[in-house]
Order: sequence, then C-alpha cells, then structure tokens
Amino acid sequence: MSATNLWLRCETKEFEHRSALTPTTAKKLMDAGFKITVERDPQRIFKDEEFEQVGATLAPHNSWPTAPLDQVIIGLKELPENDTSPLPHTHIMFAHCYKQQGGWKEVLQRWQDGQPTSMLYDLEFLQDDKGRRVAAFGYHAGFAGAAVGALALGEQVGSEGEKGRLGEIKPYENEGKLVSYVKGELTKVEAKLGRKPRALVIGALGRCGRGAVDFFKAAGLNDEDIVKWDMAETAKGGPFNEILEVDIFVNCIYLTSKIPSFVSPESIAAAGEKRSLRVVVDVSCDTTNPNNPIPIYSVNTTFDKPTVDVPGTTAGPPLTVVSIDHLPTLLPREASEAFSTDLLPSLLTLPQAIADRNPRQGKPIAASEAGTGPERVWREAEALFWQKLGESQA
Repeated sequence: MSATNLWLRCETKEFEHRSALTPTTAKKLMDAGFKITVERDPQRIFKDEEFEQVGATLAPHNSWPTAPLDQVIIGLKELPENDTSPLPHTHIMFAHCYKQQGGWKEVLQRWQDGQPTSMLYDLEFLQDDKGRRVAAFGYHAGFAGAAVGALALGEQVGSEGEKGRLGEIKPYENEGKLVSYVKGELTKVEAKLGRKPRALVIGALGRCGRGAVDFFKAAGLNDEDIVKWDMAETAKGGPFNEILEVDIFVNCIYLTSKIPSFVSPESIAAAGEKRSLRVVVDVSCDTTNPNNPIPIYSVNTTFDKPTVDVPGTTAGPPLTVVSIDHLPTLLPREASEAFSTDLLPSLLTLPQAIADRNPRQGKPIAASEAGTGPERVWREAEALFWQKLGESQA
C-alpha cells in the first residue's frame, strides 16, 4: 500500500488559531509512513518551523487548491463563503452542512462539482462503533464558553447602567492564565451583586458541559452556584423559568432534532423585572438551524465582537448572547493537542480506507456496506457523504 499524503491546509476563518494536526501528531503519522505537507499559516498557534523541525514538508500559504489530487486535505473550519469552485480533493474538516445549516446545499454543491474524485469526511460525524465521536473539541468549547460568558457578565455588571459590552478577546497561552484572569473578574461581579454569580449548564453530562462546569468551579463558583442539567431535567420540555433565575446560561447540547425552546422571547418578557439572566452562551451555536432551541438571536458573534444584545428586552437587566462558533481557539494550543491526539488512531487507519475507496471512485456506498474493522469510521463517513449529497440534490 502506497503512503498516504496528508496536506494540512491553512485556516482562513478570522481569529482561528487551532490546527487539525500538531507537530506531535504529524511526527507520529510520518513515523507510521504518512507523507505530511503543511501550508505556511501565520495565524496558526504552531509556528511553521515547529512542523519543519519534525520533518514535515512546508508549502506556500493557501496553496492546497492546486495540490495533486492524491493529497488528502485536512483542516478544521469551513472554507471561504465567496468561493464556489469545485472541490475535487478528499477533504477532512468540519463542513457545517449536514444539518441543513444556512447555505448547506451550496456548500455540498462544490463536492458534487468535484466528482468523481471528491470526498468529504466530516469531522463532526466520525464515530466509533458505539456512535461516539472519535475526536471533538467539546470539552474546550464548554470550558472556553463558560469563560467568555463570565467575562461578558463582568463587563456588563461592572459598567454604569450595565451598558458595557465585552470587547475583543484574544487567545490565552494556557488554561491557568485564563482561569486566573476570569477568577479576578468574577470577584468584582460578586462584590457588585452582593453574592456569587450563578450559572446553569444544559448538557452537563457531556464533554462540552463538563468543560463548562469545570471552568466555573476553577474560577471560584461554589458547587451550589452551578445548576447542572442534562436530558432528565429537560425531558418535560421548555421554556424553563429556572434559566431566567441564574446570571449565565450555557447551552452545551448536541442538537439532532426539533425540541421545545429552552428560553424564548415570550418567557423573557413574562419574567419582567424578576429576571436575573444577563448572559446566554450558546456553545452549541446552531444559529442558522431551524430547530435552534434558543430562538432569541440570529447572528454568530466573533472574537472581536463576542456578544449581541437580545432585541426587544424592555424589562430587567440587559440580556446578551455569546454565539462564537469556534470557542476552543481561546485556548488553541491545548485544544489542538487534545483534538489531534484523539483523532490520531483513526487517521492511522485512513490508508486502508482510501485503498478500499479507490476502486469505486465516484460511486456511492450505503451505511450497511461500511463493514467492520478500525477503518470502518471512514467508510461510514463516506456513506454519510453520499447520503447528504443526495439530499442536497433532491
């Protein structure tokens, strides 16, 4: 079996500093026989030289579109929206187009136009034999989301008339420095409110939720100040008045179908002056999903403008939403190392999956044909690609 060529593309999403591969995992892949090419990327947390030092070949910035078709292009975030050119390569990435997000058909059309050689292995849907994602940024997303929510609360509560809003936030070198800074800000909030702030986390038993809870504890909140909900607590269906009684609400669920709203414009209006809720952090960030259970905002926020005000709020304190869709880049080095390490075992099985796919290039397979073996994860992702491509063409 010939060596598999992995090409780490640059990230073009603004403020994105993470990487799908790290120098550590790149070295392990090369030791296993892979050929690794790394595009130069000034915004990646790992310097180009770190990859060069472990033996990777460096390529010019954003040069992947002209790479040979045997190169498997690996990255994280979605490609630029203003490009509709065909995608004839195999891509491993988060494409954000399988749950009918805004523009999903146009995104998948690029792979349709790239046939018969194109393929998308969507990182969000690489699953083990128990249906669990093989690699996810969930923990660091929850951890960072709780941190940004706390910072947003501090900026608001600490300002005259609560008119202050959180300004641009930049990556932290490590978790310790992030926790230390936010802990100081929450101490100021406690002094202002005359009590410790309270938070509610939905999805608390998942990786994302655990990250949020762990951050709040590390930042000084007592256990009784953190309301931890999961499926059992939300089974009765919302909206939930309990959300309006805390200062920060962090949504960490993985949305698969329509569910009753957790909070709504009507429930907010009904609470009036009694509402304590000031900051909503939608880590799940299903902003353009028609089933979003937090229908009180309609735009993604960004690292330079982390919050958006909820419109129509006339009673009680101002209410803001954090809806950044790449929160783990707040801790890019740690988040990248954790994710890439989890992805590594599956990447090591990619050569067999590619070899299996080559004879049927451009021909769909069904999930029932995924078979067994460690490379099954890629065949299931291949089957899902064809399923979603068919849905977009229907």
